[in-house]
Amino acid sequence: MENARAVLQRLIEERGEDYSGLSRLLGRNSAYVQQFIKRGTPKRLAEQDRKRLAKYFEVDEELLGGEKVEAPAMDRAAPVAVPLLDIGASAGPGAMAGDERARAHVAFDPAWLRTVASGGPDGLSIIRVDGDSMLPSLAHGDEILVDRCDGRQRLRDGIYVIRLDGALMVKRLAFNPVNKSVMIRSDNDAYPSWPDCDPAKVELVGRAVWVGRRLT
Repeated sequence: MENARAVLQRLIEERGEDYSGLSRLLGRNSAYVQQFIKRGTPKRLAEQDRKRLAKYFEVDEELLGGEKVEAPAMDRAAPVAVPLLDIGASAGPGAMAGDERARAHVAFDPAWLRTVASGGPDGLSIIRVDGDSMLPSLAHGDEILVDRCDGRQRLRDGIYVIRLDGALMVKRLAFNPVNKSVMIRSDNDAYPSWPDCDPAKVELVGRAVWVGRRLT
């Protein structure tokens, strides 16, 4: 508490304040602050007085005798390294997949990944978009995070990486619950779409859940 008194005395001197003025600020008798500093009474500033003085002088309450507030512990979970595969999914007429080997890894915060992906990190990969048939949603060269755990068991409308007749594509799928068919659609109207496809003939690789691109 001696340290808190010394701090308050220094603040008063540096700011050109006076004991009685600060006492009135606190709604106390005019000798209150002087008695605290010079005589040690009260032994501690009341919480409301400490808060008001700290706010007035724009300092941390701890300097005036408040309890030290511990910063919340940071999430120290190790980043998740997601493989960036050396393949492209065609956003055009269709392309064969190349070697599915990782040419790099991209680190993601695990807590953030849980907000976008349904499965674990082992079911994630990043691949390149080739072509412009998915403009404006996806552009040529975009890199998409694919959740391979989000596939046939959770079918719903959205952008998926699919394999059709051996070609790897990224397309928007829309499911028709009436006839249980699926429409494979290009967002770019200059490219064709395929209505009423048999879902059994479409291999779902995974759902695209995030896109990253280089700004030009």
